[in-house]
Amino acid sequence: QVQLVESGGGLVQPGGSLRLSCAASGSIFSIGSMAWRRQVPGKQRELVAGIASDGSTNYADSVKGRFTISRDNAQNTVYLQMNSLKPDDTAVYYCTMVIRTHSPGSRAYWGTGTQVTVSS
Repeated sequence: QVQLVESGGGLVQPGGSLRLSCAASGSIFSIGSMAWRRQVPGKQRELVAGIASDGSTNYADSVKGRFTISRDNAQNTVYLQMNSLKPDDTAVYYCTMVIRTHSPGSRAYWGTGTQVTVSS
């Protein structure tokens, strides 16, 4: 059994910052890529940022230069530092990880989501 637990969401004013965290726990053998996605009601879920096992990263154009994804492999944790937040960043943010458990094979696991609201 694997669980992903996110934290760090909340209400922030435009121009402010938030740091999201997501920790995985359970029967984990190894973790490959990690990512943050977000969803606004009525819209498709979109990739915000991803980080591979080698540390290489990719970002949605809308967040480049403002958001930074990082990972702590020892803690099975992924972070998303969000700066210069805009109202358009308001969404539910989900972390995802490709995890290999002690059973054969690996698959993607999702957190339950954390709300980020950017408003004055």
